Amino acid sequence: MAPIRVGSDYNLRARDIPVGAQMLFVAFGALVLVPLLTGLDPNVALFCAGVGTLIYQVLTKGRIPIFLGSSFAFIAPIMFCVKTYGVPATLGALAAVGTVYAVAAVLIRLRGVGILSRLLPTIVTGPVIMVIGLILAPVGVNMAMGKTGDGAAMLVPEPTAMTVSFFSLAVTVLVAIYGRGLARLVPILCGIAAGYALSLFLGLVDFTPVVKAPWFALPHFVSPAFSLDAMVIIVPVAIAPIIEHFGGILAIGQVTGRNYLENPGVHRSLMGDGVATALAGFLGGPPLTTYAEVTGAVALTKIYNPALMTWAALTAICLAFVGKLGALLQTIPTPVMGGIMLLLFGTIMVVGLNSLVREGADLMEPRNMVIVALIIVLGMGKMTFSLGGMRLEGIGLAGVAGVLLNFALPHPKRREAQSRDEA
Repeated sequence: MAPIRVGSDYNLRARDIPVGAQMLFVAFGALVLVPLLTGLDPNVALFCAGVGTLIYQVLTKGRIPIFLGSSFAFIAPIMFCVKTYGVPATLGALAAVGTVYAVAAVLIRLRGVGILSRLLPTIVTGPVIMVIGLILAPVGVNMAMGKTGDGAAMLVPEPTAMTVSFFSLAVTVLVAIYGRGLARLVPILCGIAAGYALSLFLGLVDFTPVVKAPWFALPHFVSPAFSLDAMVIIVPVAIAPIIEHFGGILAIGQVTGRNYLENPGVHRSLMGDGVATALAGFLGGPPLTTYAEVTGAVALTKIYNPALMTWAALTAICLAFVGKLGALLQTIPTPVMGGIMLLLFGTIMVVGLNSLVREGADLMEPRNMVIVALIIVLGMGKMTFSLGGMRLEGIGLAGVAGVLLNFALPHPKRREAQSRDEA
């Protein structure tokens, strides 16, 4: 087997450790937010992000300065599957997502990048992303009001919870809009820190778990189990991250002035993401994706050395074994997370909407109207469909329906050509 040659930009130097660690700092808030919301272990998420990024670098020949972190796209189906089927079955479905990425990478390698736009056009992926954000809205509202995500129990008195959640939200918004330099890249982290400080003042934080936790501890790895029911809910959601991955590679290429679609190739990049995501599923972590926050940090520092991400990955792996860190993260009060979620889930919806706007999709055109309308109504209405042993629900059903409708309904140009032929 031939040795793997890293890219000419790759230069691993000890003096770059602080800058590499800074890249993890930029990703940290979003990286640990997903496991905290879904009930997974944040230390496992850190470990998987670090190891996943190293795997990604190997498969992309050390050419792309990208860090892999927890994917927001899967929050809703993970929460549903953990509650319905348990953590092991959910992890098995997440491992299967990595396989879907790998299959897509092989298709791109064989048929070219254009296969993505033909199989998963914006008219399908845009509404699916919107549904992912909208379906989570009640969870964010409940947590912001001091309740559990399903609203079944009150954890913090509502007036106190609303004060904390809206303070966290306000700080996040202000930093996102008015922040400068590095601060603007970490609005979530700033919002969580501000909300946590207010919660300390109000006596909402219990440090008992932190005191009891050891300094050094193995992350709580969990083995997957494989359930078809969980897979048919989670796997269709992979449609959106695959498209987002393509956009992420374009974005980092624009920052560095290099064409990563050609060298090392988007198929290698997606394969790296897929292998890393599959590994995360087997260890107990959330699926991974390229982080736009880190791309922004690369643009800000103007240091394009991919080895910075090696240091960020190694830092994440080291932090994963700090037991008190995981315990500290889990002391963050529910209203703090709820305030962040109000913005986060709305932002996911806007990303989907913006993709339709950027594409210039005519939503009054009957074909487009039908596809978008049915995706959103099936997803938001939590429609279920069973066939034999397979059961589709919510986001999964919406994604599958969108793909099928896109293939089944004739395009306007085809209808016009058919009409001319008949005439």
